[in-house]
This record gives sequence, C-alpha cells and structure tokens, in this order.
Amino acid sequence: MNVNKTLLIVDDSRVSRMMISMKVKARKPNWNLIEAENGNIALKMAKENNIDFFSIDLTMPGIDGLEVIRQLQHKLLDSKLILMTANIQEAVRKEANVLGAACIYKPVTDESIDQMLEYFSE
Repeated sequence: MNVNKTLLIVDDSRVSRMMISMKVKARKPNWNLIEAENGNIALKMAKENNIDFFSIDLTMPGIDGLEVIRQLQHKLLDSKLILMTANIQEAVRKEANVLGAACIYKPVTDESIDQMLEYFSE
C-alpha cells in the first residue's frame, strides 16, 4: 500500500531536504518526493501538484512553516502535514496541532523520519 504517494519537503536547508529525502526514499522507494526551499515555492507547488504529505520546516525566509500550514489547511483537507522543526517550544507544537499538523523535532534522524511516516500512515 502507500505506493505512488507524493511528499513535498519544504525546508530552506538543502542538507535537511537531502537528509529527509534520502531517509524517506530508503523506506518508501515508490513515493514521489519533491522539494521546495521556501514557503512561497511550497504554496505554488501545492497548487500545481497533487500532494499527499508535507514535511514543512518552521523557520524559513519569507513566510514561516506555520503560515504555510495556515494557507494550506483548508485547501488540502486530504493531505497530512508535519511541522519538522528544531524549535522545541510547547507553544509552537500546540499551534501546529491547532492548525491540523503534527510536530516532529529535528535533527533529521531515522527516528524522526519513522515518526513522520507513522503519522502519514494513520
């Protein structure tokens, strides 16, 4: 199951995007992985593609990850969103949850990717 799903990885760090992509591809080789280096590009890609899952960084130039989620939440009701961040403040986690996204903490590790994929499979 879960073949032919699309994950949009949104992070201004090229290294983080590469790490997430590499670890997800190892576990889900049939998934289509696309990347955006900021929130504005992510919103454009969300309009142009059928995205099943989002991994969104919090702190990026331009609009931050929470604002990206705010703008996507009502448009993509069937998509699942993860806020993947090094910011461990409880207020950030709560806001992400209110917006309908789960919060997973960086660094990008096998464990954090497993948490993300588990959330996507719920």
